[in-house]
Amino acid sequence: MNDISRDIDPALIDRFAAIVGDRYALRDQQDIGPYLMERRGLWHGRTALVLRPGSVDEVSRIMQLATETGTPVVPQSGNTGLVGAQVPDTSGRQIVLSLSRLNRIREIDVLSNTVTVEAGVILQTLQEAADAADRLFPLSLAAQGSCRIGGNLSSNAGGTGVLAYGNARELCLGVEVVLPTGEVFDDLRKLKKDNTGYDLKNLFIGAEGTLGVITAAVLKLFPKPKGREVAFAGLSSPEAALSLFSLAMDRAGAALTAFELIGQRPYDFTLLHAPGVVRPLSGDWPWYVLMQISSGRSAEDARALIEEVLSAGLEQEIVGDAVIAASIAQGDAFWNFRELLPEAQKPEGASIKHDISVPVAAISQFIEEAAGAVQSVSPGAREVCFGHMGDGNLHYNISRPIGGDDEAFLGLYHAMNKAVHDVVRSLHGSISAEHGIGQLKRDELIATAPPMAIELMRRVKTAFDPAGIMNPGKVI
Repeated sequence: MNDISRDIDPALIDRFAAIVGDRYALRDQQDIGPYLMERRGLWHGRTALVLRPGSVDEVSRIMQLATETGTPVVPQSGNTGLVGAQVPDTSGRQIVLSLSRLNRIREIDVLSNTVTVEAGVILQTLQEAADAADRLFPLSLAAQGSCRIGGNLSSNAGGTGVLAYGNARELCLGVEVVLPTGEVFDDLRKLKKDNTGYDLKNLFIGAEGTLGVITAAVLKLFPKPKGREVAFAGLSSPEAALSLFSLAMDRAGAALTAFELIGQRPYDFTLLHAPGVVRPLSGDWPWYVLMQISSGRSAEDARALIEEVLSAGLEQEIVGDAVIAASIAQGDAFWNFRELLPEAQKPEGASIKHDISVPVAAISQFIEEAAGAVQSVSPGAREVCFGHMGDGNLHYNISRPIGGDDEAFLGLYHAMNKAVHDVVRSLHGSISAEHGIGQLKRDELIATAPPMAIELMRRVKTAFDPAGIMNPGKVI
């Protein structure tokens, strides 16, 4: 077995380990293994050391030593990212800094509607703590049972609640960050209005650990809705879904808290491959919408709003069929169906995935043009389209042709990405809506973004991390 410790001076490993104690300095490769591979298996790194600090002071001392010795550091939160930002490279020189032990909820301030949490708090734990305080923390992701707040902020996570509440950046009021030098930037303020100079926190949110280590944050809470209604609708086209979205916005306004588009193919894959799911609608439709309306006034108000929207949709022949959840359990089952879509694609063989956004009004045009682009690269490939239609973010995944060869299809990765992303750029969209850049899209970002944008990002990176030790090789 290769002795990976030779890639880092053993004496230096001892110095790092002394900061956190031997119990929290993982050196055995069997213990380190789970920190080296991302969830889809696209990247597998190497390291001699995983550090699990238990305080901000320990993180600070680790970064001081890293700067002093020129040791590259890869911050890692829940290791649920999909672009490889949290995985070390294969050199063996980088060390992993796990934030999992910084897992305290420091304060819930009900009057200010804020919560102060450490970076290692699991998202679902925070949701449950907010609920216990009769508040809502609205960030919601499929990985919420294992992803952590530090990673959510570092990737500027999105999810299903962005339409009403915004993404992670919009939910954050302040941060605590350890800089590469070990200095601590304490900006844990609860202010919704603060025009005192540059908004420094937003340099770190979405930076994917390349500028510093987020160790804590002040996040927004919201009053819990008094009524929630969830509906599944069948429609003939994306244009019809857009019409329903416009109708729902007009009739429900801010009470429309989710609007998810689902194509027939991912819908069918889920019925076929996901155990225990129940068909939401009796008939089959080319497209589906999962819609949620939340009322701050009453359950009756939420019910009246969703019935009004769907009745108008049926009368105007926008909606072909619809069902409103008859219970909380059925509403949860509808959402579970939505969350199972990505996993249900796996049994269909190799896939090439895209996390894109376009202006909401351009969604139909994107779907039409991207389908043509896909077929030009791989005739018979199957478009698997679903996502957060209300904010313009689609997960546009492509499964290999039926009976096709997985390896041969994956060999078309770059050609397929270019074809789909060319359509995105022609519509003034983004090639990364919510997953980030990491390793996966770094080269494409550098090659296609405006040169001045890349230059400014590099200036920021150099200013914060002149030694180049913070998550090198990621983003830029």
